[in-house]
Amino acid sequence: MERLVCILIGYVCGLFQTGYIYGKIKHVDIRQMGSGNAGTTNALRTLGFKAGLITFLGDCLKAVLAAFVVRKLFGSSNQDITPLLVMYAGLGTVLGHNFPFYLGFKGGKGIAATAGMILSFNGPMAIIGFFTFVITVAVTRYVSLGSLLLMAGFLIELFIFGSMGNFGLAQPYLYELYAVGIVLTALAFYRHRQNIVRLANKTERKLGQK
Repeated sequence: MERLVCILIGYVCGLFQTGYIYGKIKHVDIRQMGSGNAGTTNALRTLGFKAGLITFLGDCLKAVLAAFVVRKLFGSSNQDITPLLVMYAGLGTVLGHNFPFYLGFKGGKGIAATAGMILSFNGPMAIIGFFTFVITVAVTRYVSLGSLLLMAGFLIELFIFGSMGNFGLAQPYLYELYAVGIVLTALAFYRHRQNIVRLANKTERKLGQK
């Protein structure tokens, strides 16, 4: 039951579509511009750096908020599985961000929301993910590639840190944590499937390219 509640809490938080709301303030529908995506990259490309930064921070912080609420509700009564519940809240946030019911289930790709979840979940993993993304984008100028490597790295780190006992979870819960991490990573790759095709065909747009 706690898991479902955590997913629902995350989904509600994920419904705050920062890019869409910012666009509406500017009297545009970001989903009708650029790639049609409501996330950070499209906000950056179509509305500028300020919009991109605000969108990233908003989408990241809603996952942090979901984790905070979950810890307040269940942290004392479910200390043995708190990291797992935070992960479920992150999954719910990504689902709410990617598939908001009031926008016809047309949202973003969930990378900023996942980054917020990782930040709330484990500090060292967040630092590694940050540098993975920044270095990849700085070298290749492909935001999508940076996002994909961030998610792949997150899953690898999850297994490594888990095997080292960093999460303090009993074995069955640890396997469950891995399963949720796999779902999050698979969802990110699925949402980037068109980007993956363009990367393979060398037609993906680089950061700063019109």
